[in-house]
Amino acid sequence: MAAFDFGRKIDDAVIDSLLSREYDPDFGAALRKGMEMFKEHIGEFAGFTLILMLVSALSSRLAGGSSLIVSIASIPLFAGFMIGTFRLLAGHELHFNDLFSGYRYFLPLALAGMASSLIVAAGMVLLIVPGIYFLVSYLFVSALVVDYGMEFWQAMETSRKLVSRHWLRLFVFVLLILSINLLGLLALGIGLLVTIPVTSCAVAVVYRSIAGDRGPSGEVNRIS
Repeated sequence: MAAFDFGRKIDDAVIDSLLSREYDPDFGAALRKGMEMFKEHIGEFAGFTLILMLVSALSSRLAGGSSLIVSIASIPLFAGFMIGTFRLLAGHELHFNDLFSGYRYFLPLALAGMASSLIVAAGMVLLIVPGIYFLVSYLFVSALVVDYGMEFWQAMETSRKLVSRHWLRLFVFVLLILSINLLGLLALGIGLLVTIPVTSCAVAVVYRSIAGDRGPSGEVNRIS
């Protein structure tokens, strides 16, 4: 998939099949798997996280349009954890440059990031509850873009429908992730080099347990 493709509109039958899957993810097991992956690839994940933190710091120091441009340009970076986790779950080797493969999906990831941020922000203004609902509901947007090469709006709606089936449980999972990263922040911020990749990988593990393995035809398996 080229960086500036809008992504594919996935057939309704495929989406219906995905949404009809019963799921009961084990969040503890997902976090343990995330930690296992981090330990086995500590250099790749910690180094990549450091780059993300530096980019975020740069964005916060810039003013106006420059900050916005850097923020939008960096959105696909955050899909790197998803891509890395998918590769490891599929039995592939993980190389540092694989974590930057989110730029193959630049346009749908950037559009999804901007659109979901606007919707969540608007929801927060409207008595907060709608914002929290959408924040949790868009948990798997990046995963769907990477896994299916899906266009941004279909990915957002599919994630929302998928999460809404067990929204409260996934809300608790999001709270758990936020709490773990808060602890990482309190550890002089250095702890984030561990907690961000571990929790990000855990989200990808949970997604894969819900969506299933797409096999050799999956987008992630075509990432070289």
